[in-house]
Formats: sequence, structure tokens, C-alpha cells
Amino acid sequence: MTAAKIDLLLDSFAPICLEEMDNVRLMNRTDTKYVLSVKRLPEILNRMDGMYKALMINSNRIFSYATTYLDTSDFLFFNQHVTGKLERNKVRYRKYENTGTTYLEVKKKTNKNRTIKWRIENNLTSGNGCDERAYSFINEYIPQKPLVLKPVLKSNFKRITFVGPEIAERITIDYDLSFSDTNGNMAKYPFIAVVELKRQGFSYSSPVASILKDYLIHPTGFSKYCVGAAIFYDLPRKNILKQKQLLLNKIEDEYNRPDDAR
Repeated sequence: MTAAKIDLLLDSFAPICLEEMDNVRLMNRTDTKYVLSVKRLPEILNRMDGMYKALMINSNRIFSYATTYLDTSDFLFFNQHVTGKLERNKVRYRKYENTGTTYLEVKKKTNKNRTIKWRIENNLTSGNGCDERAYSFINEYIPQKPLVLKPVLKSNFKRITFVGPEIAERITIDYDLSFSDTNGNMAKYPFIAVVELKRQGFSYSSPVASILKDYLIHPTGFSKYCVGAAIFYDLPRKNILKQKQLLLNKIEDEYNRPDDAR
């Protein structure tokens, strides 16, 4: 029922196409994330209507993503993140299922708390590895040492993207999230939605941030990669994510609660 409500509400948003979004690509930006029950989305979308435009491609406003995360054998990127390293990296292949395009992406979080992203069109090799062009690209932006990377985690989710008409900000809402490891084991998280506010800086107020605050939904760090990796691998530092798991348990309880008991 929630999915049907989301579809219906999206139809009322003014559309924006990819070409119009070029001036808000925000490849160098600040990120603010919120994690909430997917049941909250209809009421939040209802309040957002008129404030944002929704990305539309070929009459679609909901897009499916498939992401493959790469890491070293000792999970360098995972450890950088969970230990709070100020400068950290992430490498992934992201396939846009609606268009069939796949990008190799390098994301860097700087010590100024900014996120910078670079990407090229590229695919994993038939042996599920990186080709020479991929490694050349990765080493250009992560030059500390030559890296030997391999796929360690896959995630699939649906995304809705909104653009603020007056200020340079993008809102992405990810839901219907699932993870799988390289052996095909799967974990599904249909009860959560991840709202991410992407903008040039923190110097102005955001309508969606104010809406979420009204519902007592506050910013929280949340890495799909780290949460997913901790599900399938016995990593030494995964207990650092215990608070995130408690938050997910709380949201799952809210999701499973009858609507009239909320």
C-alpha cells in the first residue's frame, strides 16, 4: 500500500529532466542523511509537493540502482569509515537499471566534511574484476598506494530524486533496499528509507530538513556499504555499528506496528 501511495503522490510533482539538472550535479558537496520508516514517506512527500521538482526520465520517476562495492582483502575502505577517519574513500560500480548504464565511481570524504565524486563509464570484467582503465582511474584519485580491489558486496534499491527550484540542492530518497554477498546470500530491508540532502554547504536552511525535523527525524550517518558488509562478514570493527543496528531495529518495529498504533 505504501508503494501505491508513493506512486500516486509523485505524479503531482512538477517534473525535471536530466539536462535541466546539470547545474545541480553537486559532485563536490556536503551530504546530510536521515534514516526513517518507509511508512513515513507518503506524508513527507505530501508536504514536499510544490517545493521540489521530481526527476523524470521516459515517464519514470522511480529508478532502480544496482551497486557493487569494491574493497581490499583487509577491508581498507570499511575500516576507514567505521573508525571515523576524516579522509576516507569508497569505490563502487553503479548500474542505472532504467538506462543500462554502469559507472565506476570513486567517492572521497575530505577532512572538511565534503564529499567529492568522480566517475567514468566502465564495467567489471568477465572475471569480476577491474580492467586496466579502471585501475588507472582509481589510482588517479586514491594515489596513496596501489590497491588490489575485489567485489565484496552488492546492494539494490529504488531511488527518487528531487531538485530544489531556487537553491542548489538535491534530495534523494532510497528505499526497497537489499544486500547480497559474493556467494549470493541476501538480506532485505524493505522497512527503511534513506533520505539524503546534497548541497553546496550548510549555510542555508532546507525545506526538506525542516519537514523532517517536524517529524523528529534527525540527521544520522548511514553507509549502505558498511551496514551491508557488517551483515555478511566477521569484521573486527563491525561492533562500532551497533548503534546503527539498534536504530534499524527501532525503525523495523515502527514499520511492523499497525497504523492505528503509531
